Order: sequence, then C-alpha cells, then structure tokens
Amino acid sequence: MAEMTINGLVEGGKATSGPPFGPALGPLGVNIAGIVAEINEKTKAFEGMKIPVKVIVDTATKSFRVEVGSPSTSALILKELGIPNGAKTKETVAGNITLDQVKKVAKAKENGMYGNTFADKAKQVLGTCKSMNITCDGVDAMAIIAKIKSGEIRIQ
Repeated sequence: MAEMTINGLVEGGKATSGPPFGPALGPLGVNIAGIVAEINEKTKAFEGMKIPVKVIVDTATKSFRVEVGSPSTSALILKELGIPNGAKTKETVAGNITLDQVKKVAKAKENGMYGNTFADKAKQVLGTCKSMNITCDGVDAMAIIAKIKSGEIRIQ
C-alpha cells in the first residue's frame, strides 16, 4: 500500500481546489472535489482561523482520509476575544480574557500541550496571552500565573 501525504494550512471551511491541495492532488487521480468537501466539512467549526490539514491518499486504490489538526493557541485566543490580532506594541493591551475563556482554550488544545495537569496547560495559554499583550481578568497574565503557582487560584 503506497500512501502519499499532503499537508496544508487552510482557513476553516474555505478550502478550494487551488493550492495547497489541488495542484498536489491532481496528478494522483483522486476526487479533488470530494476531498475539498470533506476538508470544509471537518473545518467549518474553525471559520476565520487557519487550520493544519493532512490528506493521506492511497495511490493504489485512490482512497483518502483527511486529518484535521488543531488551530494555534493564539488563534483560539483571538477567536475567543473576537479580535483580529494581538498588540503591536508592549504599551498597548490587545484585549482582556476571562479565566473561564482561558480554560476553554486550554481544553481545546489539551491534547497538543505539555504539562502534567490542566493547570499547567492553562498557564501555557496565559503565557501566550502575555506574549500577545492580552490581560486576564483585568490584570497581567503573569500575575494570574503566579496566583495559580501559589495556589491562590485553583484550576480544575
């Protein structure tokens, strides 16, 4: 069984027969429209976000499977806040996320994150917030991380 894997980054629900998949799939003689339809179906929940997608084609039988990755932590944070991007300067605060929203992002990324506990994963999300200059519950994300470490805030 000879398999070929094509990787690409597509906007959720908006894959087309153009790049990155169309030109790579064309020579394989597979149903490009069917593959694009499956990609769009599997990524429609991530509308407005770039999603990593892998198409694995069995070159002998022309069968395929589509595997959808997870959007980046920063993309999930931006979607949660409804903003286009993080701050451009250190002096500008791009937005404010709640601890519940941090938990929601950590839950969505849980399988792709390091850390032994859910609190460790929430701290990673908060670290991303810090890098984007997004506050959490009105304060610097690092202050929330310190409160989690000290036990003042408990994450379950």
